[in-house]
Amino acid sequence: MTLDSAFLPQLHAAADRLDQLLSRFARSRVLVVGDLTLDEFLTGQVERISREAPVLILRHEHTRQTPGGGANAVYNLAKLGAQVKSVGFIGKDEQGQALCRIFQQAGINTEGIFIDPQRPTVTKTRIAGHARQSVTQQIVRVDRKSEELPDPELQLQLADYIRQQLPDVDAVVCSDYGDNTLTAPVIEAALSHPRTIVDTQKELYRYKGAMLFTPNLPEAEHAVGYSIRDQQTLNQAGQDLLRMTQAQAMLITRGEEGMSLFQRDVAPMTIPAFNRTDVFDVTGAGDTVVAALTLGLVSGASLWEATVLGNLAASIVVRKFGTETTTVGEMKAALQALLEAEV
Repeated sequence: MTLDSAFLPQLHAAADRLDQLLSRFARSRVLVVGDLTLDEFLTGQVERISREAPVLILRHEHTRQTPGGGANAVYNLAKLGAQVKSVGFIGKDEQGQALCRIFQQAGINTEGIFIDPQRPTVTKTRIAGHARQSVTQQIVRVDRKSEELPDPELQLQLADYIRQQLPDVDAVVCSDYGDNTLTAPVIEAALSHPRTIVDTQKELYRYKGAMLFTPNLPEAEHAVGYSIRDQQTLNQAGQDLLRMTQAQAMLITRGEEGMSLFQRDVAPMTIPAFNRTDVFDVTGAGDTVVAALTLGLVSGASLWEATVLGNLAASIVVRKFGTETTTVGEMKAALQALLEAEV
C-alpha cells in the first residue's frame, strides 16, 4: 500500500493512539438495523453451448454463501471483534436459515431477526463460469426480493425490539439498501440512540438528527441534486448535507480520492486513500468503513481518528475478491506497513 507523503507525518503522530483504539474494539456493543441479504456465489466450468438455447452449460463446482447488504455490515463488526445484535427481516426460507447460521457461527445475536412469511429473504445469486485454465468471470446475477413493505404489525414489533435494546448498546448502525426494512417507525426507534450512524443509498433526510452519515460520492450528489466536480462543490455539498440532515458529521467517501469529513463549525478534513493501486473488488467496502468507523467512535476515537480507521479497514478489503471482511490483526499489520513504507 502507498500513502501520500504529506499525510504520513500525521499518521506517525497518531500511530500509538490508533493501535490502542484497535485493541478496544472487542469491548464494543453495537446494534445493526439493516436490510439483511444473503450473497450466493455459484461457480462452474463451461462445458459446451446448450442445444436447447444459445446459452452456456456449466458443470457446478462449488457454492459459497456470505452475508450481504446490511448483513455485511453486521458481519464486518463481528469479525472486528464487536458484540453485535442484528435487527431485520428474513423470509421463511432456506436462504434466511443459512444467513442465521452464518451469524450464529460468528457469535452474532440473532434474536432481533424477525421472519416475514410474506416476503423472501433478499438473496443475490451470482453465477460465474470459466473455461479450462482461464479466469472465472461472472455471467449473470439473479436477485430474489420483494418490493412490498413489511406488514405494519411487523414494523412495530421491530421498532419495539430496537427500543428495548438501546440502553444496552454503545451505538446503532442503520444499513439501508432500499429493501424496506427501515420504515418510518423503525427509523424513529433507531434514532432514539445518541450515537446513530447511517449508511443509506438514498433519502438521507429520513434519518434527520442522526450523529453521522457515510454517503459515497454518487449518493452525496443525488442527495444535494448537483454534480460534485471540484473542491468548492465538494465543500458546498458537505455543508448542504449537514444542514439537510442536522447531523454532527458527514463523511463523503470518494474512492481513490480518499474521504472528506465535514463537521459543524469545523474546517473540512480530507484523508487520502491508503491503497490506490491494489484494488481488486470494492464490493462491500462501504460496510467495512462503517464498521471500523463505528467501533473507533465507541472506543473513544475522535471523528478524524475514526475516519482513519475506517479508511484503513477499506484499504484491506478492496484487495480481496467478493464480499469480504477484515480483522483487528490485519488492520494493525496494515497500519505498521504504512508507517514503514518509503515516502
